Amino acid sequence: MIRDPNSIEEFLNNIRKWVRDVAIPNEDRVAELHEVPRDLVVQMQEMGYFGWGVPEEFGGSDLTTEELVLAAFELSYCATAFRAYVGSNTGIGSAALVADGTPEQKAKYLPGIATGEIIGCFALTEADAGSEATALKTKAVRDGETYVLNGTKSFITNAPISDLFTVFARTNPDDPGHGGISAFLVERDTPGLDTGKPYKMMGQAGSPVSEVYFGDCRVPAENLLGGQESVGFRTAMKALNRQRIHLAALSTGPAMRMLDEAVNHAMSRKQFGQPIGGFQLVQAMIADSQTDIAAARALILETARNRDEGKDIVLNASICKYFATEMCGRVADRAVQIFGGSGYVADYSNIERFYRDVRLFRLYEGTSQIHQLNIAKQTQRRFSKTGTVRT
Repeated sequence: MIRDPNSIEEFLNNIRKWVRDVAIPNEDRVAELHEVPRDLVVQMQEMGYFGWGVPEEFGGSDLTTEELVLAAFELSYCATAFRAYVGSNTGIGSAALVADGTPEQKAKYLPGIATGEIIGCFALTEADAGSEATALKTKAVRDGETYVLNGTKSFITNAPISDLFTVFARTNPDDPGHGGISAFLVERDTPGLDTGKPYKMMGQAGSPVSEVYFGDCRVPAENLLGGQESVGFRTAMKALNRQRIHLAALSTGPAMRMLDEAVNHAMSRKQFGQPIGGFQLVQAMIADSQTDIAAARALILETARNRDEGKDIVLNASICKYFATEMCGRVADRAVQIFGGSGYVADYSNIERFYRDVRLFRLYEGTSQIHQLNIAKQTQRRFSKTGTVRT
């Protein structure tokens, strides 16, 4: 849903301009420093990027789902580190609080999240609880007016720079499934909370990811998300369903960038006396990439509109995440192929960096294989109820 067609165009143009004039010229700087420099973070704060997913009453933009994915298309056109820095606040790092937080919890944390003064992260995954999130082992035991948390979270995006952790832990040891899981809001300076060194990763330089450790970490009972035990997994799924549409959009922006770079190269690079873009096999890769991107955009926008209308998007959110992230990988592979050797060498192009960066999209927030299983299960369930697989 677009609330104001005129203002949304101005909004998107401003993002596009900042990406072109500021973010892209600083991509190498971010990669060298392995962080987004403070001066660029301040610019993103001043432009309101951190508050896209926060209600207006708490200082955010409260973008609709359709508006959010349109913004994500634009911001993700540059190196992944920029969108990853704000992505926790605009997406998964705030979504659980926005969806199920108590009025007091929202009033306490959302204003800071909206301005970027508070960086949030989503601490669900563990070493033995990735695709099977309900197998998490982190425990939270009630002790008077506090909960004592013990456990380790793994692969947590923005953990090294986060101020507020949305943590999922088991409060009911007698329920080994999703019913025994609760969510907590844990502040960075809480005794017993620590984060590990950022991982050395294949790509996404400047986007810190690490483990999070809880050792007898005492969290005030008032920081039990929503004030209710045993509904944490349901809250996580609410956040993930929205985030999967968001991540699909964030996977489409890099594909658009890589195709732009590849087409520019194909039109200027000459072999056998003509631009390589004149050769049919190169044209086929360009056509396949453009088609892939167009299909992803259409699917994402349709699903976003359906969510804004209150329709059930569980199936299509999974389809979006699966298709768009796989699509981005295909475009990256074709882009390297179009560039040839220079697409493999960092000295000659940024394609090799994007190729490494986008590989992660198919792994987090549900691997492609998990989404295949989910899509098949949801499709069969729909057929059993309605006699058709139509969405």
